[in-house]
Amino acid sequence: MQLQSKVNINNKKKIFNDPVYGFISIPQEIIFDIIEHPFLQRLRRIKQLGLTHLVYPGALHTRFNHVLGAMHLMSKAIATIRRKGHEITQSEEEAALLAILLHDIGHGPFSHALEHDIVSGVSHEDISTYFIERLSEEFNGELDLALEIFRNTYPKKFLHQLVSSQLDMDRMDYLNRDSFYTGVSEGKIGSDRIIEMMTVSNGSLVLEEKGVYSIEKFIVARRIMYWQVYLHKTVVAAEYMLIHVLRRAKELTQQGENIFASPALTFFMKNDITAVDFKSNPEVLEKFAQLDDFDILGAIKVWQSSDDQVLSNLAGRIIDRRLFKIEVSKIPFTQERIDEAKANVLANIDISDSEVDHFVYTDKLTNNAYNHEKENINLLMKSGEIMDVSEASDNLNISALSNPVEKYFLAYPVFNTSKPKQLSLLKDIK
Repeated sequence: MQLQSKVNINNKKKIFNDPVYGFISIPQEIIFDIIEHPFLQRLRRIKQLGLTHLVYPGALHTRFNHVLGAMHLMSKAIATIRRKGHEITQSEEEAALLAILLHDIGHGPFSHALEHDIVSGVSHEDISTYFIERLSEEFNGELDLALEIFRNTYPKKFLHQLVSSQLDMDRMDYLNRDSFYTGVSEGKIGSDRIIEMMTVSNGSLVLEEKGVYSIEKFIVARRIMYWQVYLHKTVVAAEYMLIHVLRRAKELTQQGENIFASPALTFFMKNDITAVDFKSNPEVLEKFAQLDDFDILGAIKVWQSSDDQVLSNLAGRIIDRRLFKIEVSKIPFTQERIDEAKANVLANIDISDSEVDHFVYTDKLTNNAYNHEKENINLLMKSGEIMDVSEASDNLNISALSNPVEKYFLAYPVFNTSKPKQLSLLKDIK
């Protein structure tokens, strides 16, 4: 028994070889235990960028990669702030590391695309809170302080800002990581220098004045990554197709049809789950913890051969990457243009007028690289004055980047009448 205990202790001092930062060490045993927990291991089965690999083939990294990277950056930030004379106790460090490690645990598969269809009115941040509460119960209250930091109820506000703010470890990791895996080099930021410039003033996170140029680069990189990766028009088209294929499957399920799905996915298609359900029924969180990308993709693969034309058409297009054409405009599309796209769908697919909305999408894209009204990125000037980065910067672009940019899109299928319909081929196989 003593030998076994010794092996377990040593086993918790693992390191991860990360392609972005190199070796990432596990600083505390509780962190190893949380990483090993099925709730966190689920993040290995959820891609960080959803369907973005349909545009950038290398974007297959997972949320598990991301949370480990964010934890690594948190460890460096804490060391920097301590070195500058600000007290962070061992328990606070452990809690902050746990909070950033678990900040994305509430994401579902293809989270941003499906956040409003798998569940209703419950953000992934809310679900992360429910997971952390459950884990703290399981670990006899060891995550209570992490929960306070995550919820921003702990007195040292800068610890929460390191987890969630406009300059948190979450954003610093995903910009560098997503840049690395997509190959979009414009997204790479100087995270080491930014962290080195961090300090605390009046209980809040600030950066030393000499870090202003690194912050300028950070904000510009974020703007570029949104247009080039996160809001890339082809990615947007694919995500809306995914939203509507799942929405259609849920409609059919709730009409009593027997739609193929895993037990966990079936649960969320049969039930309209809200925040109240997460709080009142422990089974809901357990079911959510069983959902990952494989549930969705496995179902879509089967739905290609569905008797329902809407479901089979959308599913087949996603699987074979026959994505909708998408137009982007600085002004909203006219109703006449939208009706024209709908008429073309009705002329090529045997569906009803009420079903055509599953094939024609129009909405607004908003890119807000820096929202100074929400929470500032503050600089500590040499004079001791605290100043918003958009005011302190001598780069006029920073002030411009603090204004949101809005664009409109119209997405719709393109039909090739010279090829046999994919649907009929699948039905013959069936």
